[in-house]
Amino acid sequence: CLEGPREKLNRTEHAQLAVMVSSLAALEQLREERPKAIETCVAAAGFSLGEITALVYADALPFDKALRLVQVRATAMQAACDQAAGAMAMTLYGPDTNLGEACARAQQWCLDKGVESPYCGIANYMYPHCKVVAGNVEALEFLEKNAKTLKIRRMKRLAVSGAFHTPLMQSAVEPFTKALKTVRLQDPVIRVYSNVDGKPYRHAKHILNQLPKQIVRPVKWEQTLHEMYERRQGVDFPRTFECGPGKGLVQVLEKVNAKAAQSSLNVTA
Repeated sequence: CLEGPREKLNRTEHAQLAVMVSSLAALEQLREERPKAIETCVAAAGFSLGEITALVYADALPFDKALRLVQVRATAMQAACDQAAGAMAMTLYGPDTNLGEACARAQQWCLDKGVESPYCGIANYMYPHCKVVAGNVEALEFLEKNAKTLKIRRMKRLAVSGAFHTPLMQSAVEPFTKALKTVRLQDPVIRVYSNVDGKPYRHAKHILNQLPKQIVRPVKWEQTLHEMYERRQGVDFPRTFECGPGKGLVQVLEKVNAKAAQSSLNVTA
């Protein structure tokens, strides 16, 4: 699923389906190798698109309907990308950095240059002093050019085709919501955490209300990890499995909660 021309796989319309199918294949691999891990699982979370995968795993969303939903989501988001040139960058900064102000300055610069309805802001909360910033390409170029003045330590562009989880994706919300309303959602059989606020979904209607929002709102991943792994002192951390391509989420967990990360493992198909 992830074998193919890099330029095509980086396009949202292809990448989302490939990642979801690969992640579900990894889950089946885990089911085969460690059936007890599946049987005793009490919670799941997924980053961005992975939230839909987590809902499939929690029996809230049928697999065939999820494939269709992801296809609609990916196509609509790619269309939004084609309407406005956007970009995302992993951004490292220090305690004396005002990232919100830096983004506001970048947005204002775009406005002054005649960019129509520009946006620049935090798209992903990763770990302390690390966020993914997204917006118009011109806004990110401003931040990169003025990084030293703005006290930004490092910026690294992500290989994606647009500014996901920002208002630049607004046109994708309606087609996704329309498709989601045709699906008979179920209450999750285990806790699944929403990217929008880092809290568990309460019931099927809650999913219907929240899931479309994450297309245009930041992924609160750092907050989700704090919510998932909050424990009283002396209580052991659970075993965690990252199912799918890459080891990025385990690495992020190490930055947020090193003790919880010690009991984590990546699974690929």
